Amino acid sequence: MAKKITIYDVAKDAGVAISTVSRVLNGSPYVSEETKNKVQAAIDKLDFHPQVSARMLAKRQPQIIAVAVPTFTTPFFNEVLKGVKDEISKLDLDFIIYNTGSEDPEENFKRFVDRGIPDGLIVFSIDITEKVNKRLKDYDIPVILVGSNHPEYDYFYWDNYKGGYTAGKHLAQNGYRKIGFIRSHTKSSISDERERGFRDALAENGISLNDDMLVSGITRKHAGFSEEAGYEAIKILKERDAIPEALFCSNDAQAIGAIHALGEMGLSVPEDVAILGYDNIKISKYLNLSTMDQAMYDVGIRAIQRLSERYKDNNIKLKQTVIEPELIVRKSTKPKS
Repeated sequence: MAKKITIYDVAKDAGVAISTVSRVLNGSPYVSEETKNKVQAAIDKLDFHPQVSARMLAKRQPQIIAVAVPTFTTPFFNEVLKGVKDEISKLDLDFIIYNTGSEDPEENFKRFVDRGIPDGLIVFSIDITEKVNKRLKDYDIPVILVGSNHPEYDYFYWDNYKGGYTAGKHLAQNGYRKIGFIRSHTKSSISDERERGFRDALAENGISLNDDMLVSGITRKHAGFSEEAGYEAIKILKERDAIPEALFCSNDAQAIGAIHALGEMGLSVPEDVAILGYDNIKISKYLNLSTMDQAMYDVGIRAIQRLSERYKDNNIKLKQTVIEPELIVRKSTKPKS
């Protein structure tokens, strides 16, 4: 008896994911002509005949989107994902979360898309290189970028330069001169842009960033955007005898760790060291922590809304949104007396 040809055989012969074969069988518009032709050629070659009942059942299923994030355990991504979850519950969509990791997220992301992705994708804080772009174009599905930008996709991108500039200007205008910066452990466009804006603001106010006061923690978790990294950074500054008058932290988690380390040294905030964070996570309000608000929850909602619009018409004009972080002033950066 001849072996029954299945969708798995077609996918293997065409060199595509099973989900891609399914989309071709269901007439999805989100598959490129080249891919459709490869799948159809495999179907013809193998004489594959899908069950009509199975195809009809698949068409009634809600569409599945993938959300690719470097981590889902940090307060920043938790807040964005809350917006995604709350908005997606209003639509006929389900979603899965793929953790690309903070170490080499691009390579992990490429492995993810090579395995095949669902009907749409939201990509968080991963730079879209030409290799990644080519893979996404092969799938021909709606893609929304959050925290990175590319001319060929819808995106919501934070102006990290403006955020760093605003932070530096605030500390300088509050009378601080010896100002330090805790950056992320891993080099990234996000941290680089914040540092560049920060340096420019200090320079405009006649202040240079002393190399001894530019520091990152040791812990690599979350690329150095963590409480542990902030705590370690303060210990390193102490070893260098370079505790500043004011300190800009790359995120609120770092700031929380820094405040704890300063407390252990008998130093208080802001009397001894002013602290400015980034993100405006919920707990920052209760710590009286000045910070840069990024409207993360709102961005999560808007990303899903845009993806829903693309499902209805994937040929609509691109919407590329740059979000300016807002300075939230609290007691941790009161003017120097």
